[in-house]
Amino acid sequence: MCGINGLIDKTKIGEDKMSSTLNAMNNLILHRGPDEDGVFAEQNEQFSVGMAMRRLSIIDLSSGKQPIFSDDRQIVIVFNGEIYNYKTIKSRLESEGVTFNTSSDTEVILKAYEKYGIESFQWLDGMYGFSIYDKKVNKLFIARDFFGEKPLYYTQNENQFLWASELKSIIDTIDYKPNISKKGLNLYFRLTYIPAPYTIYDGIKKLEANHFIEYDFKSYTYNIHKINQEPVPKTINISFDDAKAKTKELVYNSVDSRSIADVGLGTFLSGGVDSSIVSLCLSQATDKKIDTFSIGFKKASYDETDKSRVVAKMLNSNHHEFIIDENDLKHNIHEILVNFDEPFSDTASLPTHLLSEKTREHVTVALTGDGGDEVFGGYNKYYIGKMNKRYTSLIPKAFHRTITKLSNKYLIDKDDSRGRKFQINKLLNAINYEGDFYWDIISLANTSNQLSEIMLTDYYDGDLFKDYKEVLGKQKIETLTDFRLVDKILSLEGGMLAKVDRTSMLTSLECRAPFLNKSIWEFTNTLPEHYLMKGWNKKYILKEAFRDQFPEEFLEKGKSGFGSPTGDWLRQSLRKELESYIQPDLLKRQGIFKVDVITKLVKDHLESKKDSTFRVWSYYCFQKWYKFNYLNEN
Repeated sequence: MCGINGLIDKTKIGEDKMSSTLNAMNNLILHRGPDEDGVFAEQNEQFSVGMAMRRLSIIDLSSGKQPIFSDDRQIVIVFNGEIYNYKTIKSRLESEGVTFNTSSDTEVILKAYEKYGIESFQWLDGMYGFSIYDKKVNKLFIARDFFGEKPLYYTQNENQFLWASELKSIIDTIDYKPNISKKGLNLYFRLTYIPAPYTIYDGIKKLEANHFIEYDFKSYTYNIHKINQEPVPKTINISFDDAKAKTKELVYNSVDSRSIADVGLGTFLSGGVDSSIVSLCLSQATDKKIDTFSIGFKKASYDETDKSRVVAKMLNSNHHEFIIDENDLKHNIHEILVNFDEPFSDTASLPTHLLSEKTREHVTVALTGDGGDEVFGGYNKYYIGKMNKRYTSLIPKAFHRTITKLSNKYLIDKDDSRGRKFQINKLLNAINYEGDFYWDIISLANTSNQLSEIMLTDYYDGDLFKDYKEVLGKQKIETLTDFRLVDKILSLEGGMLAKVDRTSMLTSLECRAPFLNKSIWEFTNTLPEHYLMKGWNKKYILKEAFRDQFPEEFLEKGKSGFGSPTGDWLRQSLRKELESYIQPDLLKRQGIFKVDVITKLVKDHLESKKDSTFRVWSYYCFQKWYKFNYLNEN
């Protein structure tokens, strides 16, 4: 696990200047790889090229130093991540006469590419971002893993092409400040994050998951290709018992493959279905006690450690429980938020960082339950998606408008309780009669209508998801399979995985997600939808596959997930800072928001007239990012 950086320069800046620049890019991501660094820089008659990396040593501690070269030194690689099936690929190559100089997965990628070219990228099961410079064909290849667990940014200007694991390495290297991207801004204020290929900056992009860049040094141009051609989901004829057995087998195998490490390894254990199953599988794969880690809150309404204790006791694990209060969460708000390098307002990023920080004191790698909801159909929003179709077929549109008006008047929370009233009101406002309802369901900050109310016309993008609809190949998102596909390319890559990567790597902890396995994903896409969600029973087949391993009814217990009392903070300790973000001079200078509307939204929240935690928190996080990046204020 580490971070990578790279630079191509047509002005022939020379190897010394190239090395200096790459070292500076590396230093900005020291947290991603504190154990080692490495730099490759070369100047030829046409251009300068360089690649660099920082390493967190996990596998092959003694000989895995990067960059790694082919035997003839004509091909060089830098790599961030883990390849879980590298031993299988290595055995195949050795049987074909290929020899190796290290025990690292990085060299396996290099040797596989050297023998089979870009076809070999399809063999990789892992989370990764890597770049390969091949002098023989005068090309550079930059790849990102199937789900987008590891980040990769890139940009091209008149004289340079840059790529990096974190946006800060690019921003600090280019000699200009990019403009704010209208598309990126709108995506953020709808979703609370910005999914690939967009970023908050014009001209800087994220490489999409399951894609690679092919850069041609002859023309100084690049093309982007898909690594694995994903089959259109098609239901197969399989009995529930056979599907259940296959599910169990795939999960056990995935946990086993993601447990390879030459350093200490444990699991995040929240007590929910996904993390409990991962911890169970890991405990059964070893004759030693495993380490489990959970975080609890002194505030009873946020604390769910009783569930994790049940599982830890059942597994007889070395359980580490960290009980915190609100002040612990608030301590590093600034550091955590600005480390994302672009606006990001998932409130779970704060406790995830704190859990990572505490876990890193004991181990270097943690397995998580991330991805279980997307892969097996576990979100409440999937209920809402199913309900929308039924609701709109029964309730006339005009009558719904009346219901919504009453809901917005009488089902208003004045504090950040997120209780039944909040959930019903959110559901009613997400109902859509035009077939676009799921886009509003996943809009955790603002719906399309809400965003048009607060944003000036010049910045508002009303057809925000057009590109994603084209990728999906459909205009209407109506089925559970549709919802999961949307979440894979948006919510997972841009939200969940970005949150876990940035918050854990900020503490130099590597997180691995066994449910994010291409084989599991493709298998669940072939199952009848009622195997995944039976009535209102979410993740049905996953729970049935492991039901005999847990106490009766344990897998049916609800779980809230990580959260932070940000609504209260905004009214209390963060109030003064938030009020500074609605000063007329700032708003007029930005020219993004409708001054009167955004001011009323914030003030109504501050004065507890109406709780708008998610909307106001997204606004707060944006302004904190803007202040740090455009006003140069901490």
